[in-house]
Amino acid sequence: MPVERGKIGARGPVASRLLFGTLTMGPGQRDLPPERGGELICYAADKGVDFLDTAEYYHTYPHVREALKVKRDLVVCTKSYAYDRDGAKRSLELAQEGIGREYIDIFLMHEQESEMTMRGHREAFDYYRDMRAAGVIGAIGISTHYINAARYAVRYPDLDILFPIINYRGLGIVDGTREEMEQAIFAAHSAGIGVLAMKALGGGHMIEQREEAFRYIRALPGIDAVAVGMQSEAEIDYNAALFSGETPDAACAEKSAGINRTLIVQDWCEGCGRCAARCGQHAIHIENGRAVVDEALCVRCGYCGAVCPQFCLKVI
Repeated sequence: MPVERGKIGARGPVASRLLFGTLTMGPGQRDLPPERGGELICYAADKGVDFLDTAEYYHTYPHVREALKVKRDLVVCTKSYAYDRDGAKRSLELAQEGIGREYIDIFLMHEQESEMTMRGHREAFDYYRDMRAAGVIGAIGISTHYINAARYAVRYPDLDILFPIINYRGLGIVDGTREEMEQAIFAAHSAGIGVLAMKALGGGHMIEQREEAFRYIRALPGIDAVAVGMQSEAEIDYNAALFSGETPDAACAEKSAGINRTLIVQDWCEGCGRCAARCGQHAIHIENGRAVVDEALCVRCGYCGAVCPQFCLKVI
């Protein structure tokens, strides 16, 4: 059976319910060559997974570009931290050049924290709205780890897509509970906003409970698609089977279950504190002159590594 498909909200594209997360294949994590990343994306596409999640921050545009050379009709969602019109214009151009295609299906403001953050980024959002009207972008919205931003999405004019963090243990939700995020998701969905779920496995924390985690997220009212990072054919086979309503092959399930991820801090860390300041989960602190990771809080996003001047943090 093919992977389930559906329309992403009232104004989003039609795409697979399984969203291929490319963060894990980028330089902040496995650092797969673009050719290998493109190969995996195409492998997933052959199983019906035609929806990709990337971002300017992930540095995986080359991987997506390789896949689009073969699978030209993939649905691409990307994100940017741009806050003004000029920055948004540069980000759109980077995305177009990076993936080798003018049209971007979904363009989001990355990691919005609150109503104030979203208001502060309004100039960028208005540019994306203009590009939507021009037919260059298909749908626009935000990604967030915050309930405050998810709640405000319903009142933010012209917003099409909400991409929040949500999982059955509530890991990574910064400012409240799982139940509160569920309520915000349902409200957005009821307003016609397409909802994409991130961190369904809590950044790898729930890999041993992934069947329960996936049952929860797939049954949650209001979720249009679920983003899952995939780095191997075994992971793709397992996830594609689940999102096709099938039971994954036992051998595939066993092979893919052994892939655990962790954030490492290399010995040359100088304890500058930039990673701790960047971490929205408060999972890093400086102790005895070097970064220390609280594994219970870390969601393996790898965003800390991008601000490290010594390149000493990496998710592997």
